[in-house]
Amino acid sequence: MENWREISEDIVTSLLEDGSDPEILYEVEHHFVCEDFAKLEQAALAAFKLGYDVEEPAELELEDGSKIWGFDIVVEAELDVDVIMEDVDKLAQLAIDTDVEYDGWGTYFQE
Repeated sequence: MENWREISEDIVTSLLEDGSDPEILYEVEHHFVCEDFAKLEQAALAAFKLGYDVEEPAELELEDGSKIWGFDIVVEAELDVDVIMEDVDKLAQLAIDTDVEYDGWGTYFQE
């Protein structure tokens, strides 16, 4: 979990240093992946039950040509590490509980 905080701090700092607007809400996408579709589906259902906006699972192709399943959870949040980490902590634990991989989060630059 400490590593996620460091990664989150780097993302937020980079966006702000590039001039992204600190005063607006951002669409933050949290990524989940798993080779087992049934496990991924369980994780998506668990996240939905927690009130998260869950996107449809999709099959993804990795760089080596292998396939994996993934889905995103989209949350509107301030560009603030502490705010984002509240969701990261919950969702990383959800991934552990459902035996899928929490693959981090991302958002887009906003002028």
